[in-house]
Amino acid sequence: MLHDTRCPSWCIHFVPKLSKIILLLSHQLQGQNSWQSPAVLVTVTTRNPDMAVHTPASSCFGAKYQALAPLRILRGLVCLLVLLSTAFIMLVFFGFISAVIVRLFSVHYSRRATSFFFGAWLALWPFLFEKINKTKVVFSGDDVPSRERILLIANHRTEVDWMYLWDLALRKGCLGYIKYILKSSLMRLPVFGWSFHILEFIPVERKWEADESIMRHMLSTFKDPQDPLWLALFPEGTDFTQKYAAEHGLPVLKNVLLPKTKGFCACLQELRESLTAVYDVTIGYKNRCPSFLDNVFGVDPSEVHIHIRCIPIDTIPVSESEMSTWLINRFQLKDQLLSNFQIQGQFPDPATQRDLSGVKSTCMYYSFSSVWFKLYVSLVCAYLVPATYFNIRPQPIHTLLKMRSNCHLSNTYE
Repeated sequence: MLHDTRCPSWCIHFVPKLSKIILLLSHQLQGQNSWQSPAVLVTVTTRNPDMAVHTPASSCFGAKYQALAPLRILRGLVCLLVLLSTAFIMLVFFGFISAVIVRLFSVHYSRRATSFFFGAWLALWPFLFEKINKTKVVFSGDDVPSRERILLIANHRTEVDWMYLWDLALRKGCLGYIKYILKSSLMRLPVFGWSFHILEFIPVERKWEADESIMRHMLSTFKDPQDPLWLALFPEGTDFTQKYAAEHGLPVLKNVLLPKTKGFCACLQELRESLTAVYDVTIGYKNRCPSFLDNVFGVDPSEVHIHIRCIPIDTIPVSESEMSTWLINRFQLKDQLLSNFQIQGQFPDPATQRDLSGVKSTCMYYSFSSVWFKLYVSLVCAYLVPATYFNIRPQPIHTLLKMRSNCHLSNTYE
């Protein structure tokens, strides 16, 4: 709720600067929306002039948040500081050990350890949304089981709706196993890029001819059925507007964009044998779509509605053309679902999900003044810079020994 009390001068100067930093990152993310090939993208506010989507205006960041009460401003800044500082600690201290050291011995246990540590940090976001900001998250549709290996397709209306997937994943014990595909330039961002690399997000250049081999290679490493996996896709193509659909004889949708299908087909082609189901997730907001800072300061949204349809993998067509038609049909249903949501204020088939009883994990803070800890942090940063840039991941030692043995035997017979 807005308050008439004006915030102190330090907030007036600080908030716009903070907003500019976030906008710079948003502009980097925003470039993904024009990718010609359909892949899994973590994008920002939907840019479609034909759709009546209420997107937050970035130009009014400063004026909007200056009207908040000083304590609300302070609470938001403290939450943001805690999230960023714990992210760096988690990345440097635990991420390097789980994603690099443990991976030298076992990819499976490396992923389990990485999921545990980063899942503990990601759990802070649902806690911020639901407990601190008092956002009501309403689930409907199918009551999905826990710890399945799934492909998740969702609509994408604003820059933060991918974060609300964490509220569902937390309740299903898969918070640390969500993976996205990112524009490759984002992988080069300090700290953020390192996190994306450790969590095995897939970097793409936004050209299907160049990205297909990289995407299929990384998808092929996710086939182990022992590893839980939530692969989240936002397949809407921002150049597939209503005008484009009308000109090409495609369905004209009002609340979503027509999906691009090659990325979806590639994911199913590579992972079909190891997946349990496809989750068709539709996200709706009461009143207006929130921005990142809305979440930080607890302004919006008051309610987030998440509708889930669980579709068994064996009911989805196999051929690429049939899969493409199937995906377009799903988005037609999603469009109608959102139209009904705007009228009724809720999705059909309300479901019950357990409430968050508190933070899933305890965040530990350590102060190390020793030279050894500073050396350790320096070495981790020195490793993560080239590893993220060149997309390097260590192989288990036993795999390297086996390859060396096979090479030696091959040379012997020659």
